[in-house]
Amino acid sequence: MSLINIRDLSFEYEGSFEKVFENINLQFDTSWRLGLTGRNGRGKTTLLKLLMGELEYTGKIISSVDFEYFPYFTDTSCFTIDVIREIAPQAEEWQIHKELNMLEKDGSLLYRQFSTLSGGEQTKILIAGMFLRENSFLLIDEPTNHLDINAREILAAYLKRKSGFILVSHDRAFLDACIDHILVINKMNIEVQKGNFSTWNENRKRQEQFEQTQDERLKKEIRQLEQSAKKAAAHSDKIASTKIGFDPAKTEKSVSRRVSIAKKSAKLMNRAKSMENRIEKNIQEKNKLLNNVEEVSSLKISPLKYHSSQLIDFRSVSFGYNSMTIFEDVSFKVCQGDRIAICGRNGSGKSSIIKLISGENKEYQGSITIASRLKISYVAQAAENLYGTLENYIEKYQINESLFKAILRKLDFSRELFSRPIESYSQGQKKKVMIARSLSEQAHLYIWDEPLNYIDILSRLQIEELLKVSGVTLLFVEHDKQFCEQIATKQIFL
Repeated sequence: MSLINIRDLSFEYEGSFEKVFENINLQFDTSWRLGLTGRNGRGKTTLLKLLMGELEYTGKIISSVDFEYFPYFTDTSCFTIDVIREIAPQAEEWQIHKELNMLEKDGSLLYRQFSTLSGGEQTKILIAGMFLRENSFLLIDEPTNHLDINAREILAAYLKRKSGFILVSHDRAFLDACIDHILVINKMNIEVQKGNFSTWNENRKRQEQFEQTQDERLKKEIRQLEQSAKKAAAHSDKIASTKIGFDPAKTEKSVSRRVSIAKKSAKLMNRAKSMENRIEKNIQEKNKLLNNVEEVSSLKISPLKYHSSQLIDFRSVSFGYNSMTIFEDVSFKVCQGDRIAICGRNGSGKSSIIKLISGENKEYQGSITIASRLKISYVAQAAENLYGTLENYIEKYQINESLFKAILRKLDFSRELFSRPIESYSQGQKKKVMIARSLSEQAHLYIWDEPLNYIDILSRLQIEELLKVSGVTLLFVEHDKQFCEQIATKQIFL
């Protein structure tokens, strides 16, 4: 057990208008299971790369352990056992089998070519190998993107039995299941708390409520002080004016009255000045509040109304390729107002169903009836192929530019990003572009294939709130358990 110390860390990308981190000071224990979260583009992956020493920075990072980064890149043509031995050469075979058992994976995977494994199997193999390394502190960057709900639960249970890692994830249930501390990159600072995501989220809500109350109190007090200061200053000026313009020896009973008037005027002026000082102090206190409150503005969507209730009839459909059956005898209907989640393990055919409805796959058995002239807005699973400018993207999809950019702004997109090429965006920012485009489109049916990969938690909450109140018809695949529970009105299990 030892400490990792980050002192006065500052970093900025070349050509950027602002620093990613400035004079950051952090300390965390190498035995912690530390979750790392924050809005897209805040610097989560950057922080991991700084710990790895891949980027130049000012300040100090002091640690007695070796940092290891996931995803680990390796030669996929090797056998799986050779991949693990490359990562952890000192590991004995019984230790390797033990790790695989904890991940509910059979030892036969070790003697298959690594490239033949599914994305989820590769994730588990690589993480198991990295935990077999000695004196290592793991930096695990979004491991759930290739995992279905069941696989996420298995990996979370595995990580809960481990220690000494930072885990970047936007899956709330996954974070809650396996971390004991959380590090959050806020707008104005970075904070570390004991507990999981839900613990931090409750603390955040209480803090924001307290600061909101303080903010309102200070605003009210400032208004009252400003009014009182104005009255005191005006009254002081009025009294001071009586000291001049006449001969007090002739008009006053006592020549000492000018002295008393001066004292009264000075007293009122001092009172006004004291109020101004209190106003300034309150303004300074107020400016310390609500700096980390995230803007979670409501999103909007304008779905089209179809003239009949039923949009899709999927009847006794079977599908496969290369003599391999993917799914068989699947039936369901999509009616207006349905929000249907297609559920199942990786490889069960969830994306294949979406592609059949979208017209990509042609060969199937059974009957698929799609309503005539049905307008569909589709968000694909992959975002790697996005490139060019936002203007080109807008022109390609013929969407309203003002609406599209307004949605991106509400999803915490900085204006600086509008002028940058899309290929320079983070994965989360690319997915936001795809979702904002879909929300900008008027359609009868919205089909989203794993839309939340890489999307930050606050943006997920925004999307959840929109979908629950919009009356939109949605067919989707998603492995975020809480999102499915919140959104789906029906579920199809493969």
